[in-house]
Amino acid sequence: MIFSEATCKMWTPRILGILRIVVGFLFLQHGTAKWFGMPHVAMFDGMNMMSLIGAAGVLELAGGLLVCLGIFTRVAAFILSGEMAVGYFMVHAPQGLLPILNQGELAVMYCFVFLYLAVAGSGSYSVGALLCRKNK
Repeated sequence: MIFSEATCKMWTPRILGILRIVVGFLFLQHGTAKWFGMPHVAMFDGMNMMSLIGAAGVLELAGGLLVCLGIFTRVAAFILSGEMAVGYFMVHAPQGLLPILNQGELAVMYCFVFLYLAVAGSGSYSVGALLCRKNK
């Protein structure tokens, strides 16, 4: 065994927290690109905010922020996992069966990482954990 059980118990919640922060931050950028044009993504120029892409941007903004901060992580991650599954089957799957051929790898990856976070929770470094400790 490379790592002892004690080392794994100590580092697992920390690495989970770091994964949550990074994934939430990356996903948040999808929402800011759609709604605020930052960072600029030419594909979203002139986007109709009342479209499915605009609605996805709202989920990406709100959900990405909640996941990144670790507030209501399980619920937000579950919703975002569903968003990515719907996005994959609506946008990518009609172009071909395999994600590598239909450019859907990122959607599938986000879907399953968010599903994992929905089950595993927020891990360390979350605002939700701080608020729970403060109320005890």
